[in-house]
Amino acid sequence: MEKKLQLFKTELNHELISILNYWIDNTVDHKFGGFYGKIDHFNRVIPKAPKGAVLNSRILWTFSAAFNHFKKEKYLDIATQAFEYSKGHFYDEKNGGLIWEVDYLGKPLNTRKQIYAQGFGIYGFSEYYKATGNQESLDLATSLFDKIETHSYDIEYGGYIEALDKEWNHLYDMRLSDKDANFPKSMNTHLHVLEPYTNLYRVWENEMLAEKIQALIRVFLDHIIDTDTFHFNLFFEHDWEVKSRIVSYGHDIEGTWLLTEAAEIIGDIGLLREVQEIALKMTEATLHEGTDGDGAIFYEKNIETNHLDTDKHWWPQAEAVIGFINAYQISGDQKYLQKSMDVWQFINDNLFDPIHGEWFWSVNMDGVPNEKEDKAGFWKCPYHNTRACIEGIERLLLINQKT
Repeated sequence: MEKKLQLFKTELNHELISILNYWIDNTVDHKFGGFYGKIDHFNRVIPKAPKGAVLNSRILWTFSAAFNHFKKEKYLDIATQAFEYSKGHFYDEKNGGLIWEVDYLGKPLNTRKQIYAQGFGIYGFSEYYKATGNQESLDLATSLFDKIETHSYDIEYGGYIEALDKEWNHLYDMRLSDKDANFPKSMNTHLHVLEPYTNLYRVWENEMLAEKIQALIRVFLDHIIDTDTFHFNLFFEHDWEVKSRIVSYGHDIEGTWLLTEAAEIIGDIGLLREVQEIALKMTEATLHEGTDGDGAIFYEKNIETNHLDTDKHWWPQAEAVIGFINAYQISGDQKYLQKSMDVWQFINDNLFDPIHGEWFWSVNMDGVPNEKEDKAGFWKCPYHNTRACIEGIERLLLINQKT
């Protein structure tokens, strides 16, 4: 097993460098600034595509984290470009917060304040502060934290409302995307508020922030996780009435390690034990219901119709690599390490683009790539797969030190 883990770590490192090189070489918009809003499956740049706050914030996080990992200035250069573009084009100087979308010139296109996007802003700004010590970046991160807590927090029922308008007023349509249901609360937004709050706490050990992380974990334990099935419920009314019947296997496995990480970072031992127990049950549910014989994670299942979407998307595979390692670190059961390596092998065999680089959006059951989706774009960002590589390398180093 030791030799297998060493090879695993080597491959993660090699692929991490490859992904970073792809984004440096292909996505920087040298003419209009920032990064291209869309590159299609065939690696063709769509130069006038709109640019999203989530893509830019994820690039900011990715290259800040890459610099923190490798200490190479070329990664910091890209992170700085992303920081300056976020600050200059997405940050609303009058009302605070990040707007959702700009056009290819960097002019406001959609000024709504999606809480999901504020979360990724915190994620990127806090990581950039960690890389540089830039106080302005930390100030931006903490200002976004303040805006979320001031305008999105539900005082009556807890948790966070999905979206508000430019001036932080109520919106009727709060959907994150056209594919989502229009309800005031979602698992997805809460997961991606917990994640940046955890990262912010690494560089800003604020007592209120710790309390909010603790409360978010409780929201997951008490409302979002279905303790009969050990899957996440996805959409909710204000009072946490469940309004969905879909299982998202990628979010389930991603959530297992993000919840564990959050409980660890605030040092709440009792809460951590509770989270670890749930995380293992969720991992088992995903392992037995959401994985294929080739090692991959299925996309999702409709509980009402029993329809299983068997496509294998890039991001659930990346999250599964870490989710299964996390389960091993909790339990010591080597089957989880093997499962992580199985998923990684599937990624190697099916998702790497051998011609252009980066990963395909998804493949079907026959391993055929989906040619209709982006290689880079509004949702196809470098953070899932680079994070899987960085987390994997760091966790395997810890495992090696303990054995």
